[in-house]
Amino acid sequence: MTETDRLRARLLGPRPTDRLAGWIVPILIAAWAGVVRFWNLGFPGTLVFDETYYVKQAWSLVEFGHENKVLEKYAAKGATPGVDDVWAAGTSAVFDQAADFVVHPPVGKWVIASGELLFGVDSSVGWRFSVAVLGTLSVLMMARTARRMFGSTTLGAVAGILLAVDGQHFVLSRTGLLDMSVMFFAFAAFCALVVDRDAMRERLAVRVGALRESGAGPDDRRLRYGPALGVRPWRLLAAVSLGLCIGTKWSGLYFLAAFGLLTVFWDMGARRAAGIRRWWVASVLRSAPVAALAMCGTAGAVYVATWAGWFATDGGWDRHWATSNPASGAAALVPDVVRSFAHYHGEMWRFHVGLHTPHVYQSNPWSWIVQGRPTSFYYVGTDTGCGAEKCSRAITDLGNPLVWWAGALSLAVLVGCWAWRRDWRAGAILAGYAGGYLPWFQYQERTIYTFYSVAFVPWVVLGVTYCLGLVVGAPDASRRRRRIGLALAGAYVVAAVAVFVFFWPVYTGELIPYEHWSWRMWFPSWI
Repeated sequence: MTETDRLRARLLGPRPTDRLAGWIVPILIAAWAGVVRFWNLGFPGTLVFDETYYVKQAWSLVEFGHENKVLEKYAAKGATPGVDDVWAAGTSAVFDQAADFVVHPPVGKWVIASGELLFGVDSSVGWRFSVAVLGTLSVLMMARTARRMFGSTTLGAVAGILLAVDGQHFVLSRTGLLDMSVMFFAFAAFCALVVDRDAMRERLAVRVGALRESGAGPDDRRLRYGPALGVRPWRLLAAVSLGLCIGTKWSGLYFLAAFGLLTVFWDMGARRAAGIRRWWVASVLRSAPVAALAMCGTAGAVYVATWAGWFATDGGWDRHWATSNPASGAAALVPDVVRSFAHYHGEMWRFHVGLHTPHVYQSNPWSWIVQGRPTSFYYVGTDTGCGAEKCSRAITDLGNPLVWWAGALSLAVLVGCWAWRRDWRAGAILAGYAGGYLPWFQYQERTIYTFYSVAFVPWVVLGVTYCLGLVVGAPDASRRRRRIGLALAGAYVVAAVAVFVFFWPVYTGELIPYEHWSWRMWFPSWI
């Protein structure tokens, strides 16, 4: 075995060899996930929960390039006959000529608008279509990324199935809100960084191995600090995706911070494992600045570009604020459009930190990990249609309890395996929690909702899959050990699918007897 081969084995570990199955299985799982997500996607044909904001703002972007106010008689929360009539008319008559002060950047609304352009603004399928596409694609990404992380097509399939049958992911995939876009772009960045990690380690193994095979000694500068690794397109792709994530909601900034540190730590670990003598100095002085420029610079440029409609038009909110508020001193050198842009962002920040309007479904982030207070998106009670005296239609944003409760338990395992075994996979999963979950504990008094947790559901699933991998056992474990582990893990996956089927009526708004609805509300906090 050559030095390059030894380094490759050390840096990359065992890789799955079933390439054909490694694609066919994830595609089949994603196809099934897509079927159930697109099935009856247009129901209900009215705006549900916060669709009343984002669906209208999305079409305003199409009409004007920025968000205009909705006429007061059409601005009521939830669907009303008036709103439906205007949507069916497919005109801009629903909008005022005045700009609207919106507190989220435009990317997620452009995602919604793309479906409206395809199917019409009057189509409930239209304003949910693109979100359902993102939800389906994320299942494929999950199965492929988990396969790469765990070196197993089977565990990749498990992760894909668990994401496909998570109720929160399912409901948000069928609703015209922004949060599925936040999740998708954050997870896409993570997936790209996992590929970048492997590509970087492969390149490092080849270059360091070649140097040693050519006779370079340990004092050779290229081995003392490590060779340059060149352009890393997958990391740039991750940065672009994070820019789009931030361009959907500002909470994407935390993912940028977490994943930016993650890729630097991965570089440190790779240089150390490759035997680079001054791996710490090389990482701090070379890798970290390059990573910061690549990640933050690219994401920042993409974020600013997402506001192109506001820059290109004159009617956006406070587009010309600087004209009526002239600056003095050094600030006068800043272009007016930049000052107006900065002012807008200051107002957005003040709104977000000061949002304390009580809501019946607001929740504390401590409860998110166990889905303690799911959000009711839609509920209609009726006396007919289901064969019982009282009937219900409900769409409840409730995560699959088996997935989320197991995810809560998996956190202790992840912390332990990362701290004591230095398992990079556990650290990577915890980075997803750090970017998507931990920041919300700063805002426990703010009006926030459990459905925000869909942003980190991929890492809940990966954490559960990690633990199932431990249950199954290592490839070199005894046959009896593996057989028992596979049976236990398989039973868990089957049970998670069964729970998804059980909750299906309250995920899709199926008309059922009120008693059957109450069977599915296991705790008072779920009502």
